[in-house]
Amino acid sequence: MRVVSVNVGLPRQVVFNGQIVTTSIFKDPVEGPIMLRKLNLDGDRQADLTVHGGVDKAVYSYPEEHYDYWRNQFSNMDLRWGMFGENFTTEGLMEDTVNIGNEFQIGSAKLVATQPRMPCYKLGVRFGRMDVIRRFMASDRPGIYFKVLQEGQVEAGDKIKIIRKDENNVTVKDIVRLYVRDDKDIETMRRATKIEALPEGWRYEFEQKIERLARK
Repeated sequence: MRVVSVNVGLPRQVVFNGQIVTTSIFKDPVEGPIMLRKLNLDGDRQADLTVHGGVDKAVYSYPEEHYDYWRNQFSNMDLRWGMFGENFTTEGLMEDTVNIGNEFQIGSAKLVATQPRMPCYKLGVRFGRMDVIRRFMASDRPGIYFKVLQEGQVEAGDKIKIIRKDENNVTVKDIVRLYVRDDKDIETMRRATKIEALPEGWRYEFEQKIERLARK
């Protein structure tokens, strides 16, 4: 597993459907080492901190393997690294094999996988079309958010080394499945609530579903 591209971007104003939108989803690759801090990479910021950023969403990764799928979906678009607003375009780091709670070392930084991405309308702004949000959700290709456990330098080409695997064995893809389609898998939900790295919002969501199922 490795980092193919490191991408950063600062908030900017763009016009979409006749309205001015402030967004940081436009990210560009950078060369050389860059510092990864608790809340973001140097040179990167989130525009709306009510739904983006924070310690549990400090870094967003997206697999390069998914780009071929999207290039087939949008054959008239130039999909470059960072198109999905990801900080790390990765190779070999896939949602169906990464457990929530798995810890990784990239460069001199250490991270833990926390959750999948649930896209907001700004993905539509980036693509210039709102149907991408529905198609993104249906694709089972959400990408992975990380919390930074240890700050450090990272750069394109760095190996991604797993240093701890969470024993609850709930993958990033499992979280999407439980949320979107399979709301009766109480056993996996119970395992998910035990994951220390899972953000409280997700834990509450699954606890509520478990309670509702238990009453039936």
